[in-house]
Amino acid sequence: MGARLYVKVKEALLCKFDSVTFWTDSTIVIGWLRMNPNQLKTFVQNRTAEIHELTSGLSWQHVAGKHNPADLVSRGATLDTLLKNQLWWAGPSFLNDPSFDTSAVKSLEVVESASQDLPEIKSQTTQSYHASDNNNWFPFERYSQFNRMKRSFAYLMRFIHNTRNKNNKRTGALSVEELNESLTKLTKISQQESFPSVYETLSKQETLKNSHNLSKLHPFLDENHIIRVGGRLLNSADYSYDKKHPILTSGKHHFTTLLFRDEHLRQLHAAPQALLYTLRETWWPVRGRDAARRTVHRCARCARLRAKPLTPLMGNLPSERISPGFAFINTGVDYMGPVYILNRKGRGAQTVKAYVCIFVCMATRAVNLELVGDLSTEAYLLALKRHISRYSKPNTIFSDNGRNFVGLMNDFTKFLGKCSSEIIDYATSQNIKFSFIPPFSPNFGGLWEAGVKSCKYHLRRVIGNSHLTYEEFNTVLAQIQAVLNSRPLSPLSSDPHDYYPLSPAHFLVGRPLTAPLCEDVSNTACNRLTRYRRVEQIRQHFWSRWSKEYISEMQTRTKWKSRLDDLKPDTLVLIKDDQLPPLKWHLGRIITTVPGRDGISRVADIRTEKGVIRRACSKICPLWEEDD
Repeated sequence: MGARLYVKVKEALLCKFDSVTFWTDSTIVIGWLRMNPNQLKTFVQNRTAEIHELTSGLSWQHVAGKHNPADLVSRGATLDTLLKNQLWWAGPSFLNDPSFDTSAVKSLEVVESASQDLPEIKSQTTQSYHASDNNNWFPFERYSQFNRMKRSFAYLMRFIHNTRNKNNKRTGALSVEELNESLTKLTKISQQESFPSVYETLSKQETLKNSHNLSKLHPFLDENHIIRVGGRLLNSADYSYDKKHPILTSGKHHFTTLLFRDEHLRQLHAAPQALLYTLRETWWPVRGRDAARRTVHRCARCARLRAKPLTPLMGNLPSERISPGFAFINTGVDYMGPVYILNRKGRGAQTVKAYVCIFVCMATRAVNLELVGDLSTEAYLLALKRHISRYSKPNTIFSDNGRNFVGLMNDFTKFLGKCSSEIIDYATSQNIKFSFIPPFSPNFGGLWEAGVKSCKYHLRRVIGNSHLTYEEFNTVLAQIQAVLNSRPLSPLSSDPHDYYPLSPAHFLVGRPLTAPLCEDVSNTACNRLTRYRRVEQIRQHFWSRWSKEYISEMQTRTKWKSRLDDLKPDTLVLIKDDQLPPLKWHLGRIITTVPGRDGISRVADIRTEKGVIRRACSKICPLWEEDD
């Protein structure tokens, strides 16, 4: 800015100056101006070059901060301070002295000793490789593809050849001979790094001791000084030289790892056994089976295709399923369909879509089937009203994250927000709690998913391919509901003196809905019990049998019996999507797991390209941990 201001002032005044001096209190700037701009980084280099261009031939001097007027404003000063400050109006006092000599001030040359500690200077360090006698200097770890490593080394060897033979240079695309020479040299270097003692022993034309683990292979050096396996196939005339004497490599060396990866892709992602057999046609990797398994295990495409979701230990039953109470006091909801019904009878009738809304009691497994016309929130709200009218209001409704279920909860919240304070207080006391399972986790709602399965079982056998009207379909659903509510909750007994097995209908009407009518016993004396007490005794008798017969059958875990370790943070996982093939499943990183009441995590938060999502472990397929 000072250099640009000097040019503007000079052009405006149209005067010729005998001498011009620039002052700055920054020793770093003085050091930068002293240096060659090419030694500085780009940002500082461009501005330093501009300063040299604008102030060519003029001197730059250093002034202390306390004598610099510009320092006052840069640090902030009020108007009153500037009015009273002589430094701001007259400048430093030494400029008014006619005998003042600028050479006495700390100048450009004085800062030269501090130029080595200046910032924004380009690094002057150089790297060099020293080729030792055994040539163990090639950076194998820098490469992830075998062909790229081979071609890079071939260009390196071409550079060395052209440097030594200026009259016979190699140009153009790499030839087959150059690539083969590169592979031979890389093999030799990898063997010298993997088996230094063996290579030294064979170079001296000595044999390995019998105690050496490679002695059974009878290795030797060929004409290219590459270690090959002696073996026992020397007298065979049907095999090639590479088959009879394969090249020895170490399964732990990165050269062999790249070789296995390249062959794995060339063989169209072959399995470990086939991969090893194919490589042994030319190569003999030590501990080759481990290297083949490791290659297939770390192949990203193979890992995505064989990914399996986690199956943590089956969780404990929620309190809503093992606490006695009225039927449908805690209800699970799901949709089934679409089903097709006729819009009217007679000719010209058209089929329209409809759905079945299934309400399942969490404790008694009683089922209520409601036919709805669409998947809108309004249709679900009407079905819920019909259910409440028949079986009373539930305390909690459990469901998945369907849009119609979530929409109803949001609408219910908006409705409460518009009411007056008295209505809000009453609605809050009578509120229905909506509880949602994690997204895309049907195993968390196994109770109503089983109800959907049972309903489909009977519906396919009763209706088949025929189409019914709304009234006819509703009648079939009512009959199916009666059958489902008459299913026994506990195993049947072979003793004729035992009670009938409990069914969900016992908790609805006191007997199975499909059982024959019994004789009228209303006038029978029952130990001085009133009718109300007798009905209450029957209800308590059902719940007593429910806790003894039904609850005990739910004690065992039928699957997911073993406990797995929790997912570690930053683990790379696939998110299973039933609508997509495995190669199109989204990738993600585990952020954290969400433990349940028993301390076992069955849900995890995952960071994906679209943000953070929450999924159940049944939809998470781990690929590798962070170390892999």
